[in-house]
Amino acid sequence: MAEIIQKDGTWTFDGEALRLTPGRDKNVGLLRRTLGELVLPLRALTGISFEQGKKAGRLRLRLRDGADPLLQAAGGRLTEPHDPYQLIVESDRYGVAEYFTEEVRTALLLDQVPSDPVSEYLLPGPSVPLSVSAGDGTVSFDGERVRLEWNWKTEDAKAAAGTRTLAVTDLTAVEWQPAAGLENGHLRFHVRHAPTKAPAKYDPNSVELWGFKKDPLMALVAAAVQARLPHPAAPAGAPEPEAPRPPAPRPSGDDHDALLRRLRELGELHRSGVLTDEEFTLAKQAVLKHM
Repeated sequence: MAEIIQKDGTWTFDGEALRLTPGRDKNVGLLRRTLGELVLPLRALTGISFEQGKKAGRLRLRLRDGADPLLQAAGGRLTEPHDPYQLIVESDRYGVAEYFTEEVRTALLLDQVPSDPVSEYLLPGPSVPLSVSAGDGTVSFDGERVRLEWNWKTEDAKAAAGTRTLAVTDLTAVEWQPAAGLENGHLRFHVRHAPTKAPAKYDPNSVELWGFKKDPLMALVAAAVQARLPHPAAPAGAPEPEAPRPPAPRPSGDDHDALLRRLRELGELHRSGVLTDEEFTLAKQAVLKHM
């Protein structure tokens, strides 16, 4: 078991999954606080890094492409306070961060986790039901239907269409774009057989965003919908996605710690040349059967 506790949050690693819990510090973004605790299976991870700074450092997790519907929906546009896969580390905890990093890297090596993209989501996405008010409307999602309601700031032509209800089965894509500079953002739902090039201000299937505090929460709605759409890398004709199952429970107590130590020992023997590739694989499989 490896754990690092900071104002920014707490990360725990049990050998198979990372548990990421956001902190209560004022610098923790609203998206992270709303998203809550994440359980990240090791097989969704492709790497971890620790960067030291003069006053603070930063732990970063790298996920396999296509593993997380939130990252898929955000498209790399999550800013630092809202990114759940970064953790600010105070300088007096650098040693703990380095140990944590080494533990995760060793597990990735021992489990031979591939780094290639995946064709199905390995995380379930944000919990539903979910409702967010920002920009010119409120979006609610219950897992099957999206509901769009407008406020007094909505353009008259769009508001005249009234409340919209969209079934997930009628959607082909969801698009979240945060406001940047003088450009407004949006949350847009692409409806099958109803393409549009209208700006979000006039599109009845879009919410226009102006860069206010709650705007990032629309990324959670986008992620929850994304998790229920066909994976972009899935083969044509693949069945509708199901929510990924949580990691199976792990052994606890002394037995679990002993098995982890044994895996580390085997890894060291393999790297030093004492064990051949075949011997290492057989020994590792024998240990994993008890886990």
